[in-house]
This record gives sequence, C-alpha cells and structure tokens, in this order.
Amino acid sequence: MALQEEFHNYYEKLVVADLQQRFSDQAELHPLFPDIACVALNHLPPRYIHYDIDMAYYLSPEEKREMDDKVQHAVNLAVDFVVTKKRDD
Repeated sequence: MALQEEFHNYYEKLVVADLQQRFSDQAELHPLFPDIACVALNHLPPRYIHYDIDMAYYLSPEEKREMDDKVQHAVNLAVDFVVTKKRDD
C-alpha cells in the first residue's frame, strides 16, 4: 500500500455524505458534485487522519456538531458558486 493511501482528509467523507444526503433528489446537480465537493473542501480546514475511528474516538459531540455545521455551510456556498458559474458559462 502506498503511503498516500494511508491517510486522508476527514472532511472529504463529510462533504460527500452531506451532498448525497441533502441533494440526492436534485438530479441536475449530480454531474456537478465533484466540482461542488472541491469548492466546499477549499472552504474547510484540512483535517488529515490515518483511521476514521480515530476521529470518532477523539471528537467531542460539540466538535462533531461544529464540523457538520461547517460542512453544511461550505457545501451551501459551493452549490451557489458552482451553479452560478455554470449558468454564466
């Protein structure tokens, strides 16, 4: 296994899960999901981890709630940005 495969940005999974949960019924956005995810991730601080279980164990409920709020805010900004950009093109 390559070293790069042994860690990841925890926010990646949260952003993808948020997109799928809140926007799965909006088929017109599905092709834009990768762009939306990239823009959202650029609005979030990196949070690199080795194992997901590490985050589950070390995060307090308040920290988890704050992360979820940040993700929703970043995804909302990203959806608005990407949709507006695509409309203008």
